[in-house]
Amino acid sequence: MVKIATIAGSDASGGAGLEADLKTFEEYGLYGMTAVTLIATMDPENNWTHGVFPVDEKTLKAQLETVFKGVGVTAAKSGMLGTFYAVELTREYINTYKIKNYVLDPVMICKGNDEALNPELNQSVAEKLLPLANVVTPNLFEAGQLSGIKEVSSIEQMKEAAKIIAEKGAANVFIKGGSKLPNAIEAVDLLYDGKNFELIKDRLIKTNWVHGAGCTVSAAIAAGLARGLSVYDAVVLAKKFITLSLNGSFAINKWVGPGNPTDWRKNNLFS
Repeated sequence: MVKIATIAGSDASGGAGLEADLKTFEEYGLYGMTAVTLIATMDPENNWTHGVFPVDEKTLKAQLETVFKGVGVTAAKSGMLGTFYAVELTREYINTYKIKNYVLDPVMICKGNDEALNPELNQSVAEKLLPLANVVTPNLFEAGQLSGIKEVSSIEQMKEAAKIIAEKGAANVFIKGGSKLPNAIEAVDLLYDGKNFELIKDRLIKTNWVHGAGCTVSAAIAAGLARGLSVYDAVVLAKKFITLSLNGSFAINKWVGPGNPTDWRKNNLFS
């Protein structure tokens, strides 16, 4: 059984964060483990407003010891870290245990929030974790934050941002969320390996229920790498995975809804 870890926040509603990661790992046939960085909650009495409750440093380190020293992993991804010590501990364990298949999802906001959680923390993620990442998976907003481009709203700007992010140390940059480009008629994401650009396309799924989509994509890429795929093949398979997941998306309440990662079983992508 191939083992994989996620260092990420827990989404109490179950649609994003480490819950989405574990569901994805299972669909890929992997043994998933977690180091919980924070717990994200949502207030149904206040229009689904988010709360973020970090796990203390000692508890996070004990989890990382369990996962990396106690068990060992073939690949890992990180999502919302939330604190400076979570960033530093992630750097320490990815480095110490020489995790080559490390996917960095530079989560900066909870859905429903419009601004970066903490610009200084985001800078710490860029400085300490980008150089360790085999793949970094920003969405359009995060690509703008990491690159310094005010707004990423075209394929050319995605390419420009990817170059800047790669220069900061990431081996491969996968900018997701191309479905949100103006007048999009298909879902177009961008992969940059430091030399070449590849547009990764699939049909545009018209749904409002996209909670956890970014987490799922990065988890799927990490899972593909853990299964021995190349970066390109892992990204292409992850794109198929999220498209099928979103095609089966559903509402869990009036505010939010996730994709359905089990939908791809109908398509036998591993057969």
